[in-house]
Amino acid sequence: MQLSPAPHDERLTAPRSWWGIAVFTGLACALMLLPLGGLPPLAGLIGGTALTGLLVSSYGSARVRVVNGVLAAGDARIPVTALGEPEVLDPEEARAWRTYKADTRAYMLMRSYIPTAVRIEITDPADPTPYVYVSTREPQALSAALRAARTQAG
Repeated sequence: MQLSPAPHDERLTAPRSWWGIAVFTGLACALMLLPLGGLPPLAGLIGGTALTGLLVSSYGSARVRVVNGVLAAGDARIPVTALGEPEVLDPEEARAWRTYKADTRAYMLMRSYIPTAVRIEITDPADPTPYVYVSTREPQALSAALRAARTQAG
């Protein structure tokens, strides 16, 4: 009996400093409403913090998963059989692929606050996308999960 490899599952959460910015935005909303009395600043604090927190949460809710022979990165669902060999990118190389080496046809799930990434060539000749760029805090684990899923898919 062959055990299936553990799937990779990672959420690209926003950094803690962004949550601090959400609180400061709420404080700014409260200060803008201060001349209107006691209750409007409280509503501005709660509303401004909640709305900014919602934005931070939605941006930081991107998920990277390898499960059931599929790479799910953000909105993309790509079968591992359509992927080539994953390339682990260190911070310097990841920045290069986010900037001057980037191809506009590529699918990129990138978060600038995550320094490392994995780049995977698309091997499907019918797909015009040359590669997938995925920001990840665990590039070695993602790469290993992709290789294992590709081996298992045959």
